[in-house]
Amino acid sequence: MNELQPRYEITRKDLAKNKALKYGAWLVPALLAIVPALVFFILFLFSSATPTAFTFLFFSLISLVGGLLLGLIFTGGIFYYRSRWLADVRERLAVDGIKANEVEWFQHELTTTEKKSLKEIEAKDLLLADAFRDTLAARLTATRILKSSKHEILLVERRRNKLKYLKSENSANLQEELKTDREKLSKIKSDAEEMRVEAETRLQMIEAASRRGGSVADTELALKKLSARTAELPLALESAKMEDEFRKEFEKELDKREV
Repeated sequence: MNELQPRYEITRKDLAKNKALKYGAWLVPALLAIVPALVFFILFLFSSATPTAFTFLFFSLISLVGGLLLGLIFTGGIFYYRSRWLADVRERLAVDGIKANEVEWFQHELTTTEKKSLKEIEAKDLLLADAFRDTLAARLTATRILKSSKHEILLVERRRNKLKYLKSENSANLQEELKTDREKLSKIKSDAEEMRVEAETRLQMIEAASRRGGSVADTELALKKLSARTAELPLALESAKMEDEFRKEFEKELDKREV
């Protein structure tokens, strides 16, 4: 049975692994292509016999091309593994809400405008940049919750439709429970949408404050409210998912009895 996952923190091991995968993907083709080719080329230069020299030159060219192709295959594999690993890390980080210092792990989920604005604000005012990053974290959290809650609502609706064909007292009770789940998820979805709009509005206000030379004091209270909701909504969604798991197990038991 699923349980609420504990708070996940990025470790030095994660940072080192991410850096190794990122740069290793580009180094592998170079190493596999250049090192063998260089060895054969050096042998070619120091070879006295002409046939042997040309043999080494031939192997140098072959190893250069072959190593490059093999390296590109390894690079593709490393990129694929890194993308899957990063997706898993992001899911763990987002369980109880994305924090400001974790925004860099969600760069691909930021819009071009948000990336540009963050860079500009960081160059002007570090305090406002922190506030902007906090609000970005809230926006990212809200967007993820919206997507997840929509998916969960769809699953609940499918199961409710399936239960309509089961004629039993238990199925009727389960229908009511699923209806309650649907209402909870709808509330979470509504709150997430409200939080997303609030965060996007706050981003614009911070950006405007940066342009006119304002301070972070104007946004501090709103940021505290956003931070609290950023922590609460993901946990509410996880709790709803846990209840949903109980429902699924109960439905399986019903299906077995019907058979």
